[in-house]
Amino acid sequence: MANASKNQIRTRVHTRIRKKLAGTTSRPRLAVYRSLSHIYAQVIDDAKGVTLVSASSNEKGSAGTGGNVAAAKEIGKRVAERAKENGIKQVVFDRGGYLYHGRVKALADAAREAGLEF
Repeated sequence: MANASKNQIRTRVHTRIRKKLAGTTSRPRLAVYRSLSHIYAQVIDDAKGVTLVSASSNEKGSAGTGGNVAAAKEIGKRVAERAKENGIKQVVFDRGGYLYHGRVKALADAAREAGLEF
């Protein structure tokens, strides 16, 4: 894999992380996916295989682009509010193989400030 793309490396790292990390009914997984122009967050119960809550920067009513830190903060806040509405207080954070930096860190910090515990 000498010429592996960044996404192939990320996928490999994410697979390695997912071997150790799973969302349960009592503590679901907050999964993050980022593309160049958008960012997505889902709260997933892996035991049932169900997405409980989601938020993304390409929903109706989202301001501007999702390719920046400000949008990531907004999505983190939004997913935390929706999770709290559904009675979810604690989650396991799944950075999706991305470095904990920039948009991923901004989303996580905003979710913590809005009341999610992880």
